[in-house]
Amino acid sequence: MGKLNGKVAIVTGAGRGIGSHIAMKLAAEGAAVVVNDLDDGPAAATVGAITDIGGRAVPLSGSVTEEGFPERFVGAAVDNFGGLDIIVNNAGYTWDSVVQKMSDEQWDAILDVHLKAPFRILRAAQPVISRLVKAAKDDGRAIPCRKVVNISSVAGLGGNPGQANYAAAKAGVSGLTKTLSKEWGRYNVTVNTVAFGLIRTRLTSTAGDQDGSIDIQGREIKVGVNPDLLAQMERTIPLGRSGTPDDAAGAVYLLCTPESDYISGQTLVCSGGFNI
Repeated sequence: MGKLNGKVAIVTGAGRGIGSHIAMKLAAEGAAVVVNDLDDGPAAATVGAITDIGGRAVPLSGSVTEEGFPERFVGAAVDNFGGLDIIVNNAGYTWDSVVQKMSDEQWDAILDVHLKAPFRILRAAQPVISRLVKAAKDDGRAIPCRKVVNISSVAGLGGNPGQANYAAAKAGVSGLTKTLSKEWGRYNVTVNTVAFGLIRTRLTSTAGDQDGSIDIQGREIKVGVNPDLLAQMERTIPLGRSGTPDDAAGAVYLLCTPESDYISGQTLVCSGGFNI
């Protein structure tokens, strides 16, 4: 019996990296999961991994920034599993430049995926959550504690050179979280943020580990960190290492468990002790 048995979760950007590990962790603890990714293949791979361990999941490919996506995403949870209990806004990427070289396109793209998309997903979820709460009240049932976990970064807490767009978006996530925790408390929904430090993914791997770019809807975005810089960054972490996707998923899972039912409007920093 997992701690999340009977729960229904939706996770964006869950085909790879941190998002995939979050979806797997929630499913391993009993939640049914709607797995989103930009591409069909990665979403299907995560769903396959979940079903292989006896879990329940369905894929939903598509960009979180597309018109109509939030309604499709929330609807997939209700249509396939009959409810909605956990929302994890994880999807995103970085597109870095110093401010004088940053284009409006770079600024808008990163704000759209990291801040506007979570806002629109939460907006789409509100009528569903309200309806489920009302039905429970009408039937005389207890209202379960539902969970929202928005993903941020230490860059959103202290800034980071070359990431004005990303840092601004992630700082905005904190404001969104605090506001929704006040608006949705009446529904017995906790809304929290996890701010990651250095986590090893395809976006932060050293340049020699990959081809150095990812394709985001036709845009070639450079990724990867210089190996010397990565080693230097790791030396500033008190635990002496960068985090793993499993470490990151564990932090999100903590805020989805019953033990966190009275924690809301908070930012949990998952950084190995690194402080801004």
